[in-house]
Amino acid sequence: MAGLFTRQAAEYAAARPVYPKDLFVKLASLTAHHRVAWDVGTGNGQAAIGVAEHYDSVVATDVSAEQLRRAVPHPKVRYLHTPDAGADDDDLVAALGGEGCVDLITVAEAAHWFDLPAFYGAARRLLRKPGGVIAVWGYNYRVSPVEDMMSRFLHTTLPYWDSRARYVIDGYRDLPFPFDGVGLGKEGEPAGFDMEHEMAFPGLVRMLRSWSAVATARQRGVDLLDERVVRRLEEEWGGASLVRKVTFKAFLLAGTVRADDPA
Repeated sequence: MAGLFTRQAAEYAAARPVYPKDLFVKLASLTAHHRVAWDVGTGNGQAAIGVAEHYDSVVATDVSAEQLRRAVPHPKVRYLHTPDAGADDDDLVAALGGEGCVDLITVAEAAHWFDLPAFYGAARRLLRKPGGVIAVWGYNYRVSPVEDMMSRFLHTTLPYWDSRARYVIDGYRDLPFPFDGVGLGKEGEPAGFDMEHEMAFPGLVRMLRSWSAVATARQRGVDLLDERVVRRLEEEWGGASLVRKVTFKAFLLAGTVRADDPA
């Protein structure tokens, strides 16, 4: 999937909503210390920069070098290219300060792509015990007040999604998350939060073009956003010039390493 996200990097960075500041305030309130954080699948660094407001240093990793080239610089954020999103290797451990040194691990709109057993193994190794927290979150087609329109378009994309994307389509309800809950969602019961966003119709189209299924379909010679589809979406949106206030219905899982976990 790294190659696909590399090709989509510009559209992805331009199209996505901003994570609310109070999300990072809540996550920071859960950790005993605020020294080191690891943002995994960082993309353009949006979540990493939010985390950096509350932690002394953030290591932000991604498998896509192109995404990292577009990442926003920040004095507290160190961007690293990793061949594997959940790589449990000694170089990464050293970059994060050693085993048991990470106070917060964050994954924004990316955990469903990971080799989850490998990633969770790395997380257990790196998180401070006790006191370290891992949080994964995402969002999907549930965008108010245009959820019906989004759902109809989603239906046309279903044959082209990677099977792992089902986790995010289903709101992480079935995403494995073997950690003890901390009051912000737990395995099988994600917490919800809203992301408010002002969006014009061209921004909506950019966001839909950034969906991996749309890119996959295009590679197979199918344009899911051809002129006819875009025209219909524009009519449902209310016109090309209309700027709407929309709300992304996001979902979150957060937890700590289980006391009886051998790792």
